[in-house]
Amino acid sequence: MKRTRAQESRAAIEKLYITMRHLFMRGSYKPMGVSGESLVDSLLVLSPEIYGLLAQDEKIELEGLLYVMERLPMGIEECRYIRLISREGYEHSTFPAIIPAKRRRNCYRVDEDQMYVEMTRGRSDIYDILTHLTFLYIESEKIRGNSTDSKGRIDLNWEMLEKIVAKEESGEEFDREVACSYLSHVIGRTFEETHETVQKFEASPHTNSLFRIVYHLGKLAMNESFEGRDREISFSSTLRLRVGHHVYGELWANKIKTVLFENGLINRPLHVVSANLHSFLNTIYGHQALGLNSFEDIEQTAMDISIGAKDNRAKDIYNYAQKNGFIEVFDESGTNIHVQLIDTAAMSANTILPGCELPDEKEKRPVILVMDYAFGEQAYECFDELLKPYESEEGKFFPLNVMSASIMGKAGILTGKKGDIMIPDSHVFEGTADNYPFRNELNLKDFKGYGLGVYQGTMFTVLGTSLQNKDVLSYLMESSWNAIGLEMEGAHYQKAIQSESRIRQSIRKNVKVLYAYYASDNPLETGSTLASGALGMDGVKPTYLITYKILQKLFI
Repeated sequence: MKRTRAQESRAAIEKLYITMRHLFMRGSYKPMGVSGESLVDSLLVLSPEIYGLLAQDEKIELEGLLYVMERLPMGIEECRYIRLISREGYEHSTFPAIIPAKRRRNCYRVDEDQMYVEMTRGRSDIYDILTHLTFLYIESEKIRGNSTDSKGRIDLNWEMLEKIVAKEESGEEFDREVACSYLSHVIGRTFEETHETVQKFEASPHTNSLFRIVYHLGKLAMNESFEGRDREISFSSTLRLRVGHHVYGELWANKIKTVLFENGLINRPLHVVSANLHSFLNTIYGHQALGLNSFEDIEQTAMDISIGAKDNRAKDIYNYAQKNGFIEVFDESGTNIHVQLIDTAAMSANTILPGCELPDEKEKRPVILVMDYAFGEQAYECFDELLKPYESEEGKFFPLNVMSASIMGKAGILTGKKGDIMIPDSHVFEGTADNYPFRNELNLKDFKGYGLGVYQGTMFTVLGTSLQNKDVLSYLMESSWNAIGLEMEGAHYQKAIQSESRIRQSIRKNVKVLYAYYASDNPLETGSTLASGALGMDGVKPTYLITYKILQKLFI
């Protein structure tokens, strides 16, 4: 029986996942050799939405290229050797850390041929970067093919691009329109598309120009094809030993619990929240410091702060917060997850929001722990370690008095549009039999009447946002799964919550769970994928509305 495109795509995802694990355990591979061929073939079969024109023979995918380059270290396109490492002491070396714009990780260019990339956020991060690199190598082969003939002879457009890049790297002026004309032939796109994308790359401060990126990708492909100078991806032995052992999650969680202990907060009621690091700060202290007494007031203030209003409201809120129970815990472990602690007993006000009064007795007032977004499997590692009892230096154990766990995330929506809200009642982990139904304290009625689309149902926790196409997503939405969206952390958080509350019993069995996501993209809608750009100001309302509703549920 002939397989459907959805079945072929799901098989390709599984093959990618298995191959990546195998290559990781092996220690190294050549991405355009026999070992990397399986990744290339599977990615071409899958042809993810985020990579657009990947499967076309000559056209370079431009939006996908910008998306990827903003998540990889600047200059990686020039390096033959890419080595994924753990945190191994390079932060104390003289090598300057290169931090990608859209993915917080330390990277080090050790010489002109080698880039070392720190991977401290678990397997999901490794699969993510390997997928992006495979995309780059596929595109580099297209560039080589567009710039040479069957005998390896270089055409005029490549020769002229080489001269343009030499001028750019030496700081000389050159005619950009002429350069775009040469480049358009090399990447198989129109002059208009090329010129527009060149401007987008120039507007991004954390990537090289499109001229340089295309040139160096093509140059490495030519060197490998014509001179035998193979490219290689490798994994350090320390990284292979540490992945899956919660090394960084344990360091991260212990520091947070130590701060709670040292501030006398370890026994207090605790509300744990995974969210961004601005909405809870601005919502709670905006109400208290500026007298914002409605959601509309809070939303407008957040909008003004987001667009860089010239008044001092953001500074006023922050200064007030520091005097009223606000504690920042900056990450030093490598997880790249900063934390805010909000001690409601240290507040001079007695309301969190209008109508949300705090208990009169200070010892009954809770602590709100807000942690920045985790990435994929890292969510389980960090949450699992955080929910375990704290062990003091004297060897005494202090179980945390966790009252609730709230997750506000961003996700791809299947049934609505960017900026809408999804309320999950179960998470299914893609490619496994793992599923996590749960009682969500949030529901549809909480979000009605605010002018946003709201959907409730099953959400899929996927292996990576880069590993999805319309065939798979349509199947998830239209089959009996009735999925409303996809994200990368939900099942991992639930795994930690359920294992700690129901199996290890580190926290109470009836811990409240609140989940809500805002739609950062619609992968089924052309022009609305993650590669089409960030949500921007359209994300302010759903972000602050979810924050507002979580606080209402916790304190009314």
